[in-house]
Amino acid sequence: MPRTDPIDPNKQEDGSETDNVSQIFGERVRLLREHARLTLEELAQRSGVSRAMLSKVERGEKSPTIGVASSIAKALGTSLTYLTNGEEAHRAVAVVRRDERHVFRDSESGFERHLLSPAIAGIATEVLYHLLKPGTSTGTLPAYPAGTEKQVVVVSGTLTVSMKSGDTLLRAGDAMYFEADVDHAFVNRGKTQCEYYLIVSRSPRPNG
Repeated sequence: MPRTDPIDPNKQEDGSETDNVSQIFGERVRLLREHARLTLEELAQRSGVSRAMLSKVERGEKSPTIGVASSIAKALGTSLTYLTNGEEAHRAVAVVRRDERHVFRDSESGFERHLLSPAIAGIATEVLYHLLKPGTSTGTLPAYPAGTEKQVVVVSGTLTVSMKSGDTLLRAGDAMYFEADVDHAFVNRGKTQCEYYLIVSRSPRPNG
């Protein structure tokens, strides 16, 4: 996939950053959809996101929630990082300065996704820093491909990791590992903001 310029991670007081992210996200969704020769109706069926919502997202008129954005990325066979940040050329050493982080903000819940890793195409591991406000959730995140693993480390507040198998409550200092090939969600049922690190590793499982 060709390299694209990353989105400026610096938040603007007038909301221009959010508008910029929405425009670029929508443009990449449209280009990938057209490349796959999918209609909006077909992408809606694949993603579970309504045609009306997809149309608004592609035109940059609607900033998707983290759950919607993840569903669109899965349906297009790409990553959320690509849709929000683009891809950078591979290099042996990469430094990500604090003010250079790529940030995705959910306009509805206030959830923030900070990418701490470089957005290098094909990178096997991503390190993320998430902020989840009290009483909010990421919403259901679709299952990742088999072989994807997530590790969570809670820095402050409380976090509930919700899966079909049950809910797990994590407090500051707690950590959790799980195989992410199932639908799941992160929920803050506490009264204070939750901050946590998330490490996503992708490696295909051997057959048999």
